[in-house]
Amino acid sequence: MIKITCQYIPFKNDAAFLQIKQTEVLEIPFYIVFFYIHVYTAIFVLLAGFTQFSSTLLRKQPSIHRNIGKFYVFTVLFLSAPSGLFIGVFANGGFYSKISFVTLSILWFYFTLKGFLHIKNKNILLHKAFMLRSFALTFSAITLRFWKVILIYLFHPSPMDVYQIIAWLGWIPNLLIAEYYIYNQSKK
Repeated sequence: MIKITCQYIPFKNDAAFLQIKQTEVLEIPFYIVFFYIHVYTAIFVLLAGFTQFSSTLLRKQPSIHRNIGKFYVFTVLFLSAPSGLFIGVFANGGFYSKISFVTLSILWFYFTLKGFLHIKNKNILLHKAFMLRSFALTFSAITLRFWKVILIYLFHPSPMDVYQIIAWLGWIPNLLIAEYYIYNQSKK
């Protein structure tokens, strides 16, 4: 993800993925701004999210856990999810890809907000469950790219077919795994 993010430094209108998004870059006001907000915040949200699953950090340094968590929540709610929603409306792959990315952004925002509100109300179990869901969607930045490589290697589909498939594969399996984990934890 760091390597992918570095492709967009310095700020250019035609770097990497933006080469196939020139219509949006040139014709949609603020597209490039929202795109760069999304790209530049992604790496920080991923890194912050990974730290939140450390029971050692939570036990030994709860203030660090809280502060990184606040950073994660703020960044997702005010930068990453809203920018993802905006660029999702213009996603490649047609109507179904757009629906996927818009749904992903809305759920990401919702799960993150619910996780934050639950910890404010001292409901640790629901906080953990909703933040796990949130991070499952955050992690779609990685799984989307993983599935893209696998699909291209195995099946050689057209680029737009790949995009339509990974739009859904990038996040639904993550969320299903998170739900399975949450379900199993509730049985203990």
